[in-house]
Amino acid sequence: MAVEEGIDEYTQDGTVDLKGNPVLRSKRGGWTACWFVVVYEVFERMAYYGISSNLVVYLTNKLHQGTVTSSNNVTNWVGTIWITPILGAYVADAHLGRYWTFIIASIIYLSGMILLTLSVSLNNLKPPRCVEANVENCKKASTLHLAIFYGALYTLAVGTGGTKPNISTIGADQFDEFDPKEKAHKLSFFNWWMFSIFFGTLFANTVLVYVQDNVGWTLGYGLPTLGLAISIAIFVAGTSFYRHKVPTGSPFTRMARVLVAAVRKWRVPIPNDPKELYELDLEEYAKKGKYRIDSTPTMRYLTKASVKTGSTNPWMLCAVTQVEETKQMLRMIPILVATFVPSTMGAQINTLFIKQGTTLQRTVGTFKIPPASLAAFVTISMLISVVLYDRFFVKIMQKWTRNPRGITLLQRMGIGLLIHIVIMTVASFTERYRLSVAKEHGLINGGQVPLTIFILLPQFVLMGTADAFLEVAKIEFFYDQAPESMKSLGTSYSMTTLGVGNFISSFLLSTVSHITKEHGHQGWILNNLNASHLDYYYAFFAILNVLNFVFFLFVIKYYVYKAEVSDSIRVLTEELKGMKVKVPNQEESRTQIGDGGMETNKSHTEVKC
Repeated sequence: MAVEEGIDEYTQDGTVDLKGNPVLRSKRGGWTACWFVVVYEVFERMAYYGISSNLVVYLTNKLHQGTVTSSNNVTNWVGTIWITPILGAYVADAHLGRYWTFIIASIIYLSGMILLTLSVSLNNLKPPRCVEANVENCKKASTLHLAIFYGALYTLAVGTGGTKPNISTIGADQFDEFDPKEKAHKLSFFNWWMFSIFFGTLFANTVLVYVQDNVGWTLGYGLPTLGLAISIAIFVAGTSFYRHKVPTGSPFTRMARVLVAAVRKWRVPIPNDPKELYELDLEEYAKKGKYRIDSTPTMRYLTKASVKTGSTNPWMLCAVTQVEETKQMLRMIPILVATFVPSTMGAQINTLFIKQGTTLQRTVGTFKIPPASLAAFVTISMLISVVLYDRFFVKIMQKWTRNPRGITLLQRMGIGLLIHIVIMTVASFTERYRLSVAKEHGLINGGQVPLTIFILLPQFVLMGTADAFLEVAKIEFFYDQAPESMKSLGTSYSMTTLGVGNFISSFLLSTVSHITKEHGHQGWILNNLNASHLDYYYAFFAILNVLNFVFFLFVIKYYVYKAEVSDSIRVLTEELKGMKVKVPNQEESRTQIGDGGMETNKSHTEVKC
């Protein structure tokens, strides 16, 4: 009995320390380790949003770029920020591990921030000041100015590519899937993770944008740089408390082998008995801290990769677990695509929404509100919504659904998608009203519209509420549904959608601007927003969101949740039902359990959404 208790003190999910030794549950991980990770994220988000929130204003006022150019430069950069995590996830999963990938990327990130601060501080690295109302009449930035400024921005982007997919995964890794109590903590981790993100964002969107607009860009960019340095120091300080997952090889190579093997054996029949398929012994997976997954009936074409034909070439024969991991990653792609459009909507916060704010009255007494600070209301709304969701909504829904999460992750995402339809509808009517007031006061050729900037408040507040549903669920969904050996890649899915959304925003803005100017028409998007028709553009977005929601309903109808790797989710579900169940040991817990607490058999039967 004493031996069993000694074994139970160690984590059962394969986590180790930096030297590769098994870790004691009481010594590492849990909320003690997550405290360092969460505080890091507060400071890092302060640094990132301290740059991105007001970037469109800097490009317009200091680099003298027009509406379409400045907006597209912001969305292209932000798109790159969110696409590079795929590379960071690959390096972490295949080579260096999450911790060392994060440390190296943080150094690159900080270097980019330092260079960016220098580029906005030294007069030789930026164009001369311009007081012209029309930026087209101002002297443009030279090639050297742009090379240094964008070089710094994209160096920063490369660095974030290594930090973003790994930091949240490192946090989630601190909770053992096989311990019901730790599993329960993990279910709340992503809510509080988003809380930390938006707490840092709130400081950036209030204090930092005010400093940038009213004190200067040197201090306005210097503070985020200092914040990033502090965040890295905080993360490193927690090193002795972290649990680590061992790199398991390139997920892209493993997936490619399955696809190639299935194509090469397209004429080979699949045996009726799954036991005839190729699979490694359970001990092989146990030694590597991995999990064996039994064959499932979904995406049967890929199962051909596990059919034995006499060849042992890894590009001709793949283990059942490898095939199932590939299925899991491919199964999420339609859901990934359905999140592109709302990510495009989010790109408007730091571009056109802020541009609208510059045309409105921003003075409250003697205080002048920076347009970018309205994004703080996204943060405030998000913070309030996450707390209400986690503390009240989940508990209420648990009584009805008996689901530890309250509602499924896809249901939570669906609510967020519906709110995005409302957001763009409200934004369209608000802009229509702003344009009518501008016309009444003869301001079509430019000038400040006699309306308070707070008329834009509803669209910012609703965006925060939508994020509480969609963005939190998206991060948790792609982490939860990714195979255990591909968690970093799964996390990068949630970031890739933001990157693609920003690139789509650039494409749509340029395309719509060009098309609406053809044949002598005035165009929807001009440098002078009072003569533009952003109301039409936002109405187009509302229609796009409706079509995307229909697509989302279609793809989730056929989505099959990944089975759990442990019994802990069932234990939580049974507790909600008021039943006492025996907590399984490590070997028993490898029986696969369907999402939402529905127990399945050992053939890894899956449960539909």
